[in-house]
Amino acid sequence: MRDYIIRRLLLVVVTLWLISLIVFAMLQMIPGDIVDSMIAELERRGRAGVGRETLVRMLGLDVPVYVQYGRWIRDIVLHGSLGVALSHGLPVTEQIFSRIGVTFELGLLAIIIAVAISLPIGILSAIRQDTFGDYVGRSVAIIFIAAPSFWVATLIFLYPSLIWNWSPSIDLVPLTEDPIGNLKVFLIPSFILGMAMAGTAMRMTRTMMLEVLRQDYIRTAFSKGLRERIVVFRHALKNALIPVVTVLGAELPVLVGGSVIIEQIFALPGMGTLLIDMLHRRDFTMVAGINIVVATAVVLANLVVDLSYAYLDPRVRFR
Repeated sequence: MRDYIIRRLLLVVVTLWLISLIVFAMLQMIPGDIVDSMIAELERRGRAGVGRETLVRMLGLDVPVYVQYGRWIRDIVLHGSLGVALSHGLPVTEQIFSRIGVTFELGLLAIIIAVAISLPIGILSAIRQDTFGDYVGRSVAIIFIAAPSFWVATLIFLYPSLIWNWSPSIDLVPLTEDPIGNLKVFLIPSFILGMAMAGTAMRMTRTMMLEVLRQDYIRTAFSKGLRERIVVFRHALKNALIPVVTVLGAELPVLVGGSVIIEQIFALPGMGTLLIDMLHRRDFTMVAGINIVVATAVVLANLVVDLSYAYLDPRVRFR
């Protein structure tokens, strides 16, 4: 397994380099740049004396794009730095890590909620196939998949405030100061974010459990007189979980994209909110840094998902 992990980590490096190239190239295609944004801001403040050439030179944008990219990659490789934000001159790494905790907590809670919903309902639907409970579980899964997270979040903000004069709290409470208050802030956005993931995992769990429950060794276990709970959880579930874990891993990029929208709606100061703000300012150094951090997290999470196969199925061997 050690050789496999080393090869995968080397592949992670290559993947992140290719992502950095794509992100940097795509950012150059966005209309406008930070110089235009800064000039407009200076004009609004009545300080229009700074010329465009001066700003371009101050920000280091007076060199070709490939030189800018080379400087950025050099700082990452040699200093572990994602550069300095063009809009305010602060280190990109410092800005990202001041926000990453919010996004991480939101995503982690969304995954926990998705697993807590999908596994029990998926298992129950499989062992009680074509019953009323199965139909309800399948309907819930379809609703979760079909309902867009931004639409559900908007409804939760709009209708309770109109009907009951209540709306979800948007005042962030630090986890270290008040864990219960922090959970109240994150519970609703995490549930909305995890809905689509829960629906997909629910359907996959049901499908795989049905397939496993039809296997000969499961029939043998039942014929020996073992209780249903033991057969389902000790013999069937682990073999059915590999495709479910694969689906959850594939949903991680969707989860990251959804967090950008959810953070905006619920005013959570995470990386999604920071990304939108930096896009408005055309601060491409910050945008590129955020994308690299997110890509790194997704790639490493998928590596963990692949390694979990050996635990779920002892027959899996990594070479």
